[in-house]
Amino acid sequence: MTATVPVVTDISYQDLLDDPYPAFRRLRDTAPAVFVDAAKLTLVTRFDDITRIERDPATYSADNPASLVNKVMGPTFMRKDGAEHAIGRKAIEPSFKPTTIREHWTPRFAEICTNLVESLIAVGEADLFSALAAPMASLTLMEMIGFDEMPWQTLAYWSQSLIDGAGNYAGDAEIERKAMQAGADIDAAIDAVLDRHRANRNPSILSSMVHADPPMPIEGIRANIKVIIGGGLNEPRDAILTLVLGLLANPAQRDRVLAEPELWPAAFEEAVRWISPIGMYPRRVTRTVELSGVTLPEGLQIGLCVGAANRDDNRFPDPDSFNIFRPKQSHLAFGSGPHFCAGTWVSRLTVGRIVVPMLFERLRNLRLRDDAPPVVLGWVFRGPVSLPVRWDA
Repeated sequence: MTATVPVVTDISYQDLLDDPYPAFRRLRDTAPAVFVDAAKLTLVTRFDDITRIERDPATYSADNPASLVNKVMGPTFMRKDGAEHAIGRKAIEPSFKPTTIREHWTPRFAEICTNLVESLIAVGEADLFSALAAPMASLTLMEMIGFDEMPWQTLAYWSQSLIDGAGNYAGDAEIERKAMQAGADIDAAIDAVLDRHRANRNPSILSSMVHADPPMPIEGIRANIKVIIGGGLNEPRDAILTLVLGLLANPAQRDRVLAEPELWPAAFEEAVRWISPIGMYPRRVTRTVELSGVTLPEGLQIGLCVGAANRDDNRFPDPDSFNIFRPKQSHLAFGSGPHFCAGTWVSRLTVGRIVVPMLFERLRNLRLRDDAPPVVLGWVFRGPVSLPVRWDA
């Protein structure tokens, strides 16, 4: 006998935004899949169940016309399966090749980071969200996409508006309006540069799209650039801040990493496990199926809550702690299966090899401020929204 999906009505949406982990723990303990009334969605929160789902795209489809991502951004390859997903992913691959990352993006990203960090050295204190992480993520993504130069705040605003819209499970009308306006502004920015990329092949994502075989149609370009702006800006931004927070809050681990630079990759992976920047994404159940003893009916919309799975104590001992020395285990911060994040290697490079090591190297005695604690928010997308720090100028 299998059970029906239980319903939870006493978890508020604000609870999920402020600190979702107690709710995640409760949901994991309750059932493999639980309908959370405040989110209007059935959430899957256990590591093994999400891994199983991602290995079966025929049953748990990313092709989900009712998803908020499709509503806000259009039909992207991230919300397709099989050949349609593969074609869209292949169209952007030239921009993410290891040689392109190493020879083209690495020196450019290092230059951007150097300029940002050097502008801070004499200041002595700042909120790293607005002083470093947001501009770094915005400026590097602007370059990768191939947009004309614009204020970093513009791309950051578009990204936040899109991800707010994609996570708008509470149905807020103003959030939806801002997301749709951001989408229209992005379309205009694409139109302004597309002819240049058609005429001049280069490493940018827009160039890869228009020179793909076959070239990506304009509707696909617009939708996929939006999904790249949504996930491709907030993920490295939040990973930068999370890694800094984890190290500053754990001085013994910080000191070991600074003394042994070969630990930076492990520190990065632990940061995105501990607070997963992309915490949930949707799937659609294509046939009635049993998931670990619970029946999921055909057509059910489910949310794969990787932010919960990455703190599943059946996989990660003491999961709420930041611990770069924990036994090596794969996590789900970049997804799994065919939809494994295309920008994973760029994020690992940017955050774990360039930005955070440079920050600790050049800002002497970097430390948290006792009078202004960090603020971390979100559940669909989660990360520090304020990280005030001081250093010796």
